[in-house]
Amino acid sequence: MSKVLIKGNEAVAEAAIRSGCRYYFGYPITPQTEIAEYMAKTMPKVGGLCLQAESEVAAINMVYGAAASGVRVMTSSSSPGISLKSEGVSYIVGCDLPCVILNVQRGGPGLGGIQPSQSDYYQATKALGHGDMHLFVLAPSSVQEMASLTSDAFTVADKYRMPVLLLADGALGQMMEPVDFDKISFSNPPEKPWAANGHGGARKKNIITSLYLKPEELEDTVLKRAEKYKLVEENEVRYEEYLCGDADIIIVSFGITARISKSAVNEARKNGIKAGLLRPITLSPFPSKKLRQLADTASAFLSVELNMGQMVNDVRLATECKKPVYFYGRTGGSMPSSEDVYEQILAINGGMKK
Repeated sequence: MSKVLIKGNEAVAEAAIRSGCRYYFGYPITPQTEIAEYMAKTMPKVGGLCLQAESEVAAINMVYGAAASGVRVMTSSSSPGISLKSEGVSYIVGCDLPCVILNVQRGGPGLGGIQPSQSDYYQATKALGHGDMHLFVLAPSSVQEMASLTSDAFTVADKYRMPVLLLADGALGQMMEPVDFDKISFSNPPEKPWAANGHGGARKKNIITSLYLKPEELEDTVLKRAEKYKLVEENEVRYEEYLCGDADIIIVSFGITARISKSAVNEARKNGIKAGLLRPITLSPFPSKKLRQLADTASAFLSVELNMGQMVNDVRLATECKKPVYFYGRTGGSMPSSEDVYEQILAINGGMKK
């Protein structure tokens, strides 16, 4: 198959179907509604089910039930809709169930606006549900990655029995770019002997629950899950490194802003400023080890985001505050230009020379 020109939201839906996802539960909200529309048209053709639930709360609990039965399942929403799903997400984590969740972010708080935003970083990486829990969080920066990381999300979810969150934004969801699906490796759903999917008396019944009334039993479960998170951090951290080897100023940016920042880095290089870009692809776990290494050679870091600086402290912690970390961001649906980011590089470079 040659490349196809496709919208980001539709690329996620197509990649999910090719990954063996046969169940989708969601509720319409801008700017991700095209996913449900694509699923509604395509799922019946492959023997799958797309169901518009009566609410986001209902949708995530349908995901909970489907995941418990062992099938590949996903849901999607946008910022306030993800907030409504947070309780169900915690139940899914508490049951160690794999699924894929997509957040095509819009501006907030509250209803905010339907324009692109990255202001759900805290929610995605720190508090997408109650209790001691984490999700594996992937941040695409192109429509091609919207598709390829969807495939990866299902693979990682099944490998570690945990939900995976794709954190995109309105720009990536709505923009159209060529996607080569033939270059994406799609895995088949594995056997899931733990699933509650009927046994016909041939085995002991599986019980899936997040309720542990004995404190020692719950503590043991939480500790085992923490060990799993460590394993994920050791094996699954992903990032893109661009011209960082000799860089004095390193921009740290994810998603759509990373693309803008890369253009600013190129402009800086043309004008003799050694700039580079470190793009986290996994926001959780964060590429802290790589940033610590870069802090030994770089002079300064600049975090560029579509929010009020939610990733800045993660960059500071990762670099152990060895070098100054600056911030530049836009919010409310406003997008920075590469010229805006380049001006920030110039300002930092000028301050370093003083």
